[in-house]
Formats: sequence, structure tokens, C-alpha cells
Amino acid sequence: MRGDFTVLTDAALKNLKPKSKPYKSTDRDGLYAYISPGGAISFRYDYRFHGRRETLTLGRYGRGGLSLAEARERLFEIKRTIASGVSPALEKQRAKRRLQEARSFEHVAQRWMDTAPMADSTRNMRRSIFNREVLPQWRNRLLSEITPDDIRAHCKTIVDRGAPATAIHVRDIVKQIYAWAILHGEKIDNPADGVGPASIATFRPRDRSLSPSEIRIMLGLLGEVATLPTIRLGLKFILLSMVRKSELQDGVWPEADFENAVWSIPAARMKRSRPHNVYLSTQMLDILIALKTWAGNSKYILPSRYDADAPMSRATFNRVTSAIAELAKKRGLPLEPFTVHDLRRTASTLLHEMGFNSDWIEKGLAHEERSSRGVYNKAEFEMQRRHMAQQWSDAVEAWEAGRTFTPVLSVPEGEGPRFDPKF
Repeated sequence: MRGDFTVLTDAALKNLKPKSKPYKSTDRDGLYAYISPGGAISFRYDYRFHGRRETLTLGRYGRGGLSLAEARERLFEIKRTIASGVSPALEKQRAKRRLQEARSFEHVAQRWMDTAPMADSTRNMRRSIFNREVLPQWRNRLLSEITPDDIRAHCKTIVDRGAPATAIHVRDIVKQIYAWAILHGEKIDNPADGVGPASIATFRPRDRSLSPSEIRIMLGLLGEVATLPTIRLGLKFILLSMVRKSELQDGVWPEADFENAVWSIPAARMKRSRPHNVYLSTQMLDILIALKTWAGNSKYILPSRYDADAPMSRATFNRVTSAIAELAKKRGLPLEPFTVHDLRRTASTLLHEMGFNSDWIEKGLAHEERSSRGVYNKAEFEMQRRHMAQQWSDAVEAWEAGRTFTPVLSVPEGEGPRFDPKF
């Protein structure tokens, strides 16, 4: 392959014509143009590295490729790379191989979503955010193609629509996806490390419990907001029973034992994967009887309005609590916004303030103590919790009617558990 040893110009490059065999036209500093029989022109550089000859193609000349000036500038960087002891030809091959082997964001993200250890309730929430906010945004990107600015910009659009908590969750989900990928061998930086939560939003969850006067206002307004009678009863049942929203929404009638006044929730539906008994007060039994009447042949305690074979919508209770807070604000009533989960916290706080035993309360909340004391304390406290449940229901009923209530903290004599040494 013979060469032309004149220094190249753009005019000369444009006038190069293909021949039957490839040939080259040499520029300064070892750069040359390689002209293929098909007429394609590329810039190349031959050099010796560790005693062997290597050839590096810098890029194609012309529209969409390199100009002569760009090729000369790139050659300067290549010579610096060689001087530092790195073969640019081998490095280009490695980069090409890394690109071929690069995983798509969707592939890794789906594996994280399906296999990363997390509680079922957490996985359900994250899957909802993942499918709605994360996957559609970066489904077709490689892991290497997502930057901190991409994450920050996407989170800003979510904040701008009024969902700062969701935006922070998006950042956290992306961060965990990349951390999982790195743990499983991906050689890549985590772009979410460069996006602090405070740069997205200063959202801070507001944990609170309602006072007896707020409970009175809440229950009064519950009867006025536009919703189904079953939803009103369900929200009150959550307050009385201290169950989680999902536990009631997915509850089915075979779990309810009216004769023994207990609702037994299986481990598969509990946050901590332990079966849980809800001991039913008279008021809770009355609510379940009413709900059973409304449910008809549905297996669900709270069936969907439109499909008896499905549970009620996940967002229903949230809409009702928001409507209650808006109505209270409109009327100037002293009731700050609250969440469904705040009703559990309300029961816990007020029962503690009344003076009930913390073990009974924590067991009623299906909280398992993680200390050494908790390891040995496996008591169910059935009689005590039955008594406490009735006292709590009586207290709520009194407050709803505007009356004061003085609780009886101990189980009445004769109603407590009996321990007979003969058995």
C-alpha cells in the first residue's frame, strides 16, 4: 500500500479518489488518511508499543465524523496516552467490549425489584413508584448513560407536580438499583450519590396522633364527607382495632370469628410475617356485622365498589382523610390534616397516656420487640388485650358523644387468665 507524503488539507481530502486497492495519504506527526476502495476516508495512526506495531483508527472523515483539525487534536491526546504507558488500541477494544457487555437499566432494575430483600409492604410501595416513575423514564438507557443531572431533572418534574415524597423515593430507588448492580459486579459509578435528598425537596413526613377532641371532630365530619357507608365504618374500625390499612383492605371473611370475637390475620399478610389476632370489642363486632351485611357474597371484608371479587381501592381511605381535613379547614375546626396511619399512632399514644401496659399495646399493634427481653416474652396477653380493646372502644365512643372517659386499667377480677397447677 503506497503512500502520499504531502501534508493534508481539507481541499486535498475532498479530492481524494478511491482506487482498486486501499491506500493512504500521510499528514504530519504520523497521522494519515486511509482511503478504502469504496471511497470511505478514515484517519489512522501507526505506532509501536512494547516492541509491537499497533494501528489505531481515530474516526471517519466527513459529515458526522472528524474534521482534519479534530483528528490532529485527537492524535495529540493519543500520544499522551502512549507516553503514560497505555495502549490506545487495546483501550479502544476494551471500551468497545464494555459497551457490548453493558447492561440495560431495565434489565438490572427489574432484577433488583424482584430479588432485593425488603418487606412485602415496602416492595409493594416501591414497585408502584418503580413502574410509574422510574422504569418508563430510563427503560432504554444503559446503566452508564444515566447521570446525576438526569436524576435531578426528573425528580424536579415530580416535585413541580406536587409530589416531593415520591421524588425522594425515586432518587432512593435509583440509588439502591445501582448499589445492587455494583454489589453484583458492575464496574460503574452510582449517579444517585451525586444527588442529595435535600437538593430534591425538604419533604419531612409528619408523624402525629389525634387528641380526643380531634377524634370527636374527625368522627363527626366522617359522617358528612361524600363516601360509602362501608368506608366510614372501615376508617372507624382502623381507629378502634389499630390494624394497618393494608391488613383491613385485604382482609377476608374466613379470618373473622364472630363467635369468639377474634379476627385472625395470617402471617402472609402481616408486615413482620407473624400471625396476629385482633380481639374484637363490642363496637368492632357491630362494625364487622354491618360490613358483612354490605359485603354480600364477596370474600373481602371491604370489597371493591365495582368488583365484588376484588378488594377496595388502595387510595380510598386516603381520599376520605383528605376530605375530612379539607372540610375541617373550611369550617374553621381545630383538626389538622392526618393520615390513615396516624390513627394507629393515635391509639398507641392515647392508650399509653391512659396508663395501659406497654406490652399489651405493642402486642395489639403487632410490634415485635427486638431486644433480648422481646426474645423471651412471647405472651399473647389475650385477656388483657380484650379488656384494653373494650376500654379503648368505649373511650372513643364517649369522646364521639362529647363525654369524658375514665379507663379501667386492670382486668376485672374473675376475667383474667387462670393458672391452675393441676393442668
